[in-house]
Amino acid sequence: MSNIFRKISRIGRLSGPTKWYLSEDCLLAAKQMMYSVEYRRFYLRDLESIVVWPSRTWLLRPIIPGVFLIGLGSLLWHWVNFTAGAIVGGTGLAWMTLELALGPTAESRIRTMGTAVDLPLVKRTRRAGKVLAKIDAAVRTNRVSVVERTTTPAVSPQPAEPAAQSSSETASAPSPIEDLT
Repeated sequence: MSNIFRKISRIGRLSGPTKWYLSEDCLLAAKQMMYSVEYRRFYLRDLESIVVWPSRTWLLRPIIPGVFLIGLGSLLWHWVNFTAGAIVGGTGLAWMTLELALGPTAESRIRTMGTAVDLPLVKRTRRAGKVLAKIDAAVRTNRVSVVERTTTPAVSPQPAEPAAQSSSETASAPSPIEDLT
C-alpha cells in the first residue's frame, strides 16, 4: 500500500497555516506554529463524519473594516481632499464586495470512533464540497478494499455432502417426538 500524500486544502490563520493531506489510508493535518509543525492523523477506516458549517460571525469580516474605511473615506473627502476620500472609501467598498462575494467562512468538526476534533478544514464553505468529495471518494475506496480483503474466501477443502435420500427413506422416517405430558 503506497502512502503518497496529496495536498487537498490549506488554511492560513494568524496562529499559523494548516495544510491537509490525503493518502490511501489516512487524512493528515499539518499545523505550523512558528518553527514547529503539529501533525494530526485520521485513519479513513475510523472516520464517522466530517461536518462543515458557516461561521456565526462571518458577516463581521466585511462589515467592520468596510464601514470603518467608508467612514474614514467620507471624513477625508470633507476635510482633506476629494482624491484621498475616494481612494479610502473605494477600498472599503471593494473590501465589503469581495468578502460578500467569497461567501461565509467555515468551521468544521471531524468525528472519529474515539473523539471529535474541531479543526479548520476549509477557509470558505463554498470550497467545502470539493474537499469533502475528495475525502468521500478516498473513504469509499478504502472501505471497499478493506471489505474485499476480509471477505476473500480462503481456499479450504469442503467436506463431502451426504447423498440425497430416496423417497422411500423419507416416507419411513420417524415423525418428531411430541410432548405427551
